[in-house]
Amino acid sequence: MTNSTSPNWSPDNLKNLFVELTRIRGMLKKCIDQGTSSPTPETESLSLPETTSSSSLNQLCHLFNISPFERDILLLCLGMELDPDFSDICAQVSPYQTYPTFALAVAAFPRADFRFVSSRSPLLGWQLVQVGEGLSFTQSPLRIDHRILCYLLGEPEIDAKLSGLIRPISTDVAVLAPSHQHLANQISTAWLQTSSSASLPIFQLCGADITSKQSIAAVACQQFDCNLMQMSAEFLPTSPDECHHLLQRWHREAILTNCVLLLDCDTISPADPLRAATLAQFIEGINSLLIVSTQERLRQRQRPLLTHDVPPLTHQEQLNLWQTHLGANAGELNGDVNAIVSQFNLSTATIQAACLHVNNQGNGEEKEALKTQIWNFCRSQARPHLDDLAQRMESSATWEDLVLPEREKRILQEIATHLRHRSQVYQDWGFAKKGGRGLGISALFHGQSGTGKTLAAEVLAREFRLDLYRIDLSATVSKYIGETEKNLRRIFDAAETGGAVLLFDEADAIFGKRSEVKDSHDRHANVEVAYLLQRMEAYQGLAILTTNLKDSLDQAFSRRIRFMVQFPFPDTQARAEIWQRAFPPQTPTEDIAFDKLAKLNVSGGNIRNIALNAAFLAADGRKAVRMSHLVQASQREYLKIGRSLTDSEIKGWI
Repeated sequence: MTNSTSPNWSPDNLKNLFVELTRIRGMLKKCIDQGTSSPTPETESLSLPETTSSSSLNQLCHLFNISPFERDILLLCLGMELDPDFSDICAQVSPYQTYPTFALAVAAFPRADFRFVSSRSPLLGWQLVQVGEGLSFTQSPLRIDHRILCYLLGEPEIDAKLSGLIRPISTDVAVLAPSHQHLANQISTAWLQTSSSASLPIFQLCGADITSKQSIAAVACQQFDCNLMQMSAEFLPTSPDECHHLLQRWHREAILTNCVLLLDCDTISPADPLRAATLAQFIEGINSLLIVSTQERLRQRQRPLLTHDVPPLTHQEQLNLWQTHLGANAGELNGDVNAIVSQFNLSTATIQAACLHVNNQGNGEEKEALKTQIWNFCRSQARPHLDDLAQRMESSATWEDLVLPEREKRILQEIATHLRHRSQVYQDWGFAKKGGRGLGISALFHGQSGTGKTLAAEVLAREFRLDLYRIDLSATVSKYIGETEKNLRRIFDAAETGGAVLLFDEADAIFGKRSEVKDSHDRHANVEVAYLLQRMEAYQGLAILTTNLKDSLDQAFSRRIRFMVQFPFPDTQARAEIWQRAFPPQTPTEDIAFDKLAKLNVSGGNIRNIALNAAFLAADGRKAVRMSHLVQASQREYLKIGRSLTDSEIKGWI
């Protein structure tokens, strides 16, 4: 690095550069005066004045093992950028050439080293100096690379060809949780032990939370006294030649800035062969410190990856972080923090951001408002990215909207009880210490379409102020072996942070009765089911399966689900209740006969559709909702479901 803690470093560095340029100018003029192509002993006496060892020039020569002759060539090129007289001086040494060349350097400088012409020489190999077009190599113009020019001038600028690809990550990280600090210690210790070795270790951090992996990498770099840069693997060029040039640029930048690269591969699919090949080329070819961030483990053919799984923070680690960063608000929110930790699996950075937000807003806030504020903040921060696999549903339904037999209502209330007291039972009473299996709250809702299964999930999500995600299992299941588990893994990994309610619709698409295993596809279908059940059992939120065909489910699977709730087709009394709740209080109605409407043999979902369509018909006629509107809406709903509305069903409506 060229920057120094000394406030006088920058002016001293520039002074040193101009002292060096004066020396170069002197050697060039000596060459002109003597009219010779070989430097004299007097010329050699002008070489290498005393300069501070911390100057950018000395650091650059040390980093790239630059010889005295190459040092003078570099200064000659630097003089062309900083001193307008250098072009005239060059023309006097080599007529008709107003620019530096290798031939000019040989004529003017002592200790000429013809190894400079090799592509492996420091100046050319590291592209510190660029060679232009010319009649011959020795007569071709030489130009200092812009990144090296900035380095020598002490300007902290990233290579322009990398600036759009990499970004610096601050290593000024607060204390990590113990489990993550242990990983950072392992990485920095391994670097210290192999710093003099030709084979540098490559670490792979596997986990869903990129911020935790960034923090671990940052602390490891802090302990190793180096900087950290991050690059997305999506930016890697797929052309092998372009990837090779990128590696060269990065190697030089890593040396100049003393930095480690954190390569973010979280969004790279192993199923993309071109992208996987590019990634392999980059990892195999890199010759500097590298940390790879992935969600799923990468396999390399030649260079082994030292893989570490990055687990979520433990319950106690999260509690400690909340207590530390809440400050004066810790006592006020103590009980609520337990509920937050029980519900949300947040990273260190997210907890710090939440505490900062609350502490900035907390003064003068009512306690209840503060509790709501911090919960909503955590909920938004923990919201998973599942747009391509799940649909987030707004939950506005309440317990009063559910029309079910008392037995089924009690089971739903029992599910709510498990959610409410999960922290107390699992953490305070020690059940979590017996293992994670079976701690997930899972439920199977079975019944005909429109009987309230989705509505019940909405009620539970609203009760606990949680996001509700609907996953269509029939769309999630893939014909390609391994793709279904990958989709399910993405869903659960993303949802773990926020403990969202997961509603798996059409469960019979994957949970059919197990058939005799006849081929690999049958065998893998059973693996998919086992994987889904395993993740449901360990999921910290509520996972709900819905099906219209309970009898098609294997009993062995049913035993692994904690709650089974039947949603019966509503009888006449239940339909009357549903009709009465179908219209919001502000809806204008006139002479609605709910007892007659209840004779329609339809489910609650159909009833809500009919009520909504009738409201639109009434609004279009600028009237209150009447039975005549409900007749029209019922006819359309029956047509949609493939049934005929009989006269006996609507007898006496109008």
